[in-house]
Amino acid sequence: MLDQWLIGIILVAMLVLFVIDKWRYDLVAMMALLSAAILGLVPTAEVFSGFGNPAVITVAAVLIISQALWRSGVVDALASAMKNIGDKRWVQMIALTSVTTFCSAFISNTGTMAIMIPVALQLARSSGNNPSKLLMPMAFGSLLGGTITMVGTPPNIIIADIRREAMGETFGIFEFTPVGLSIAIAGLLFMWLLSHWLVPEKAGKSKSESLYDVSSYLTELYVPEGSSFVGETLYELENRTEDDFVIVALQRGDKRWSAPARYLRLKSEDVLIVEANAETIQQVIDGTGLELNAEEEIDDRFLKSDDITVIEGIVGHDSRLIGRSAADIKLRSRYGINVLGVAREGQKLGTALANIRFKPGDVLLLQGDAEILDDVFQRFGCFPLAQRSLRIGSSKRLMLPLGIFAATILSAAFGLISVPVAFSLAAGLMVITNILPLRELYHSIDWPIIVLLGATIPLGSALERSGAADTIANAVLYISQGSPEFVAVGLLLIVTMLLSNIVNNAAAAVLMAPIGISMASSFGASMDPFLMAVAIGAAVPFLTPIGHQSNILVMGPGGYNFSDYWRLGLPLSLVVAAVALVMILLVWPLY
Repeated sequence: MLDQWLIGIILVAMLVLFVIDKWRYDLVAMMALLSAAILGLVPTAEVFSGFGNPAVITVAAVLIISQALWRSGVVDALASAMKNIGDKRWVQMIALTSVTTFCSAFISNTGTMAIMIPVALQLARSSGNNPSKLLMPMAFGSLLGGTITMVGTPPNIIIADIRREAMGETFGIFEFTPVGLSIAIAGLLFMWLLSHWLVPEKAGKSKSESLYDVSSYLTELYVPEGSSFVGETLYELENRTEDDFVIVALQRGDKRWSAPARYLRLKSEDVLIVEANAETIQQVIDGTGLELNAEEEIDDRFLKSDDITVIEGIVGHDSRLIGRSAADIKLRSRYGINVLGVAREGQKLGTALANIRFKPGDVLLLQGDAEILDDVFQRFGCFPLAQRSLRIGSSKRLMLPLGIFAATILSAAFGLISVPVAFSLAAGLMVITNILPLRELYHSIDWPIIVLLGATIPLGSALERSGAADTIANAVLYISQGSPEFVAVGLLLIVTMLLSNIVNNAAAAVLMAPIGISMASSFGASMDPFLMAVAIGAAVPFLTPIGHQSNILVMGPGGYNFSDYWRLGLPLSLVVAAVALVMILLVWPLY
């Protein structure tokens, strides 16, 4: 009984820390695992066994393959076909959600969304539609798509491996399809018919406008003849104040530098385009003798050149920028990148941009060298909001990664090779054939997810070993006492759905699966419907932006608030739960 209380306290504490979100979830999970090991709840020999679990290996391999397919231009090819679908919002939504759902069945939801968000924004802006009406249904479509195959989402992979450990046989790649495809179709139809009224129309990136109005935060300063500051460097000027003061362009006669080098020296009649608040501007003017210049309207022509560009990007769910500011990581001095704007939940944040600590879903307006920006986005886990040059390439280049992926799916589906081996082999072939360069191999793996899985799998085993899973299962059965067995399956499904909205969906699957197995044992029923209920419930967190990376990615560009997700997410959850329960019991009978 003591062990049950101890593992319960550890898991509750872990869930609370997940919700508080002060520390990253992978760190929290590791501390929970080590605490359980110290208390003797996890045997010493099993503490790090989770990292060698086939489910963890499969998830890593799937992420590598997803990045390879993404890089090869496979998804880009689908996205490019959508350029001529017309200006009607409902047609755009059907096309975007359909493509996103289909792609998410086979590659990572995050990779799919990284491609499709810029496509959605481009379509919305060119047609005058509000992207807030498109982005949330598209994010939810990616979650629905993940349920269609075993490799569509980590919870499915985890549940398949748990079934292997419990019953000696795993789920096949397409054994999720009857249930997953049914809820995907039902969910898409629901959104196509009703999302117009349930998704709020948000301000911000509406119509053809950008989230940022350049002229609202840029000021021109003129260097008069005889100024004492002539001959000094831009670096010296920027350091005349401790507040934000960033020189984003320099005009000298007919020559213009965007994001000019800080070693350039000022000359008479230079015109500086600077980003700063009014108080800082006045401070600089008083201290340097520079003058305000308002002869020409400022627009993005001043910010761009052949090499320098301005681009918006989203801070990802596990970005290295989270909790840090531009000043902390020295974006300006180390990478030559200027932060021109920061928006959160569709609202531009005020001054002191260099000191704003970034959060997941923040939309950043950055200026710098195009190649360096691409590297910074990848290095720090951000996603550009501008549609990239499509990497479609030749049909031959597309056929190779598609051929490798198709062979992998077929070999695993027919049982020729186990799923972990098949996908690990495919990942290796993607690298060997240079579809995915070796230097990008480790960047393509979502390491916090891997650490989370490796840490929580032993905790899930401890939950079952201690008898806590049986205790929780008996409590659920007591609540549903006197009701048909399918009610217990429905309760398990709903509880897992609620849990996945506040913790990572992989963690929800790991923690709820032992409870589902215990419930099945208490009924003397098959484990399959209970495990499938956990898989579906963990994969569809529609109620909060923190439930899944896809929800976070659309929060900034869509201008959504935390509460906006409920308006579409709650009725969609009810539809999915009802369809899932019926299909689970039809495809996977209790007895």
